[in-house]
Amino acid sequence: MRPSPVLRPSPAETVRTLVAGRLPALVHLAQRPGPFHVRHVTDADGRVLLLVPSHSDLAAALPGEAGEDVAVALDVLDLPPAAGAPSLGRAWVSGWAVALHGGDARRAVLDFAEVDPVGDLLDVGTRFRLHRFEVAEARLERPDGLCRVDPGAYAEAEPDPLHPVETELLTELAVQHGHELAAYLRRQLGLAESTRDGSPRVVRLDRYGMVVSFGRPGARRRARLAFPRPVADQRELARLLHPMLCRHSDSTRLTDPA
Repeated sequence: MRPSPVLRPSPAETVRTLVAGRLPALVHLAQRPGPFHVRHVTDADGRVLLLVPSHSDLAAALPGEAGEDVAVALDVLDLPPAAGAPSLGRAWVSGWAVALHGGDARRAVLDFAEVDPVGDLLDVGTRFRLHRFEVAEARLERPDGLCRVDPGAYAEAEPDPLHPVETELLTELAVQHGHELAAYLRRQLGLAESTRDGSPRVVRLDRYGMVVSFGRPGARRRARLAFPRPVADQRELARLLHPMLCRHSDSTRLTDPA
């Protein structure tokens, strides 16, 4: 039997995850001062929606009339969920932003609310404006270099369903299942029951697997454990993890260093 391929998010999926709207963002405008802090989400097609106060420097810099546009770039830096957790990187997506009016604005309000149902959406058209741009260029910056992502691959990718609740999931695993999980990770990593090395711990989770930190303080290493299949949501993750924590389960497999 051939070995299974390493399961991990693609660069396109990582960019979609970072720009989905759960992390703080900056927006840069061509030939304008900035950058500006902005609230944003992405819709089902990956288009970026910007929620902008009507009376603000950003609103003055963005086009206000139909038919006008301006080149913009959205800059989103990952915030690791725990100390010692690796960053997913920094995502840049760019395109041409336009102001939304009438029916387009009303539909965009619904798209925005699906991701982030903030009360200020009720004031779009008075105190707030919505702008939108299709992603014409996407990049992912990581410590090992810059990766350019095809806009078509970006549009087809989906944000990771676990990313919005990753911090809560890691806390729940550590607090409620810490002993069982540490024992399982030791078996998978081939680690002895040594207090000097400390307990291995999960520092990142995504739909494809988990990143584990292990080793002595000051010399910690990381490895990735892949799930047998990608999970669709938090419930499916719970069903997968339950047998994994049993002594004779083999629901995940060690793949390679993270």
